[in-house]
Amino acid sequence: MNTPSTPPTTSGKSQTELIYERQQRQIFRFKLGVRISWAVLITVLLFAFSGVSFNIFGLQVRTIVLDFDFIRKWTPFIFGGLGLTILLSILSTTLASVLALLGALGRLSKFPPAYALASFYISLIRGTPLLLQIIFFFLAVAQMGIQLSGFWAGVIALGLNYGAYMTEIMRAGIQSVGIGQREAALAIGMNETQIMHRIVLPQALRLVIPPIGNQFIAMLKDTALVSVTGVVWELLWRAQKVGKANFKTMEALLVAAVFYWIITIIFSVVQSRIEAYLAKGERT
Repeated sequence: MNTPSTPPTTSGKSQTELIYERQQRQIFRFKLGVRISWAVLITVLLFAFSGVSFNIFGLQVRTIVLDFDFIRKWTPFIFGGLGLTILLSILSTTLASVLALLGALGRLSKFPPAYALASFYISLIRGTPLLLQIIFFFLAVAQMGIQLSGFWAGVIALGLNYGAYMTEIMRAGIQSVGIGQREAALAIGMNETQIMHRIVLPQALRLVIPPIGNQFIAMLKDTALVSVTGVVWELLWRAQKVGKANFKTMEALLVAAVFYWIITIIFSVVQSRIEAYLAKGERT
């Protein structure tokens, strides 16, 4: 039996090919429009800090004037805190991921103490500000004889804080694995530990990687709060230091903001590539 094919059009192409080409043109026009819009917005932003003065209908308008000599001189010093900022984020995200997994298992546990501990942890951490937690681990725990550097106080506070929020992400990922797969694993003789290790967690981790990536990007910016300790020379601390010393706070903070923006864009692109790769694997 012959399979009917799509009839060719007058241009020699099938209807399916024409639809596909039209879709590709629409995608191209959309991407081009986004790029042009970004270029316009960046141009407007740069113009706002150009220091240009002009007259509109008798009204004198002047854009923001920046000291570019100061920016050229101190940008390398501020850039020196970039590595510490990224290291803070990586260590804190690692700690948060471990705590989130343990917290999610506790929230799903039928053992009352485990469930209570996980619920108490989430309630306590989510109910207090991140800045308070950083100061607590840097200053308050010293009264108990535990001396933490500003760096490790920041890592612990950020890890605990984001771990509490990521717990719900992990829990949702674990619960998203269908009950049918668990029942099938039980039917072939797997115990609960094997089911969690071999069936549930591999699928759940694939599902939660995109939202965890978003949390990592958010943490990149929240590392700026660690500057409150005054001893961690990350991006914001360095910017505040040279800005106050030279009475150029705006320029210094703008340099730090640009660095935060750049690394956020880079990690956002990496996250998008990972999500696209995982989505491709799921379709396959």
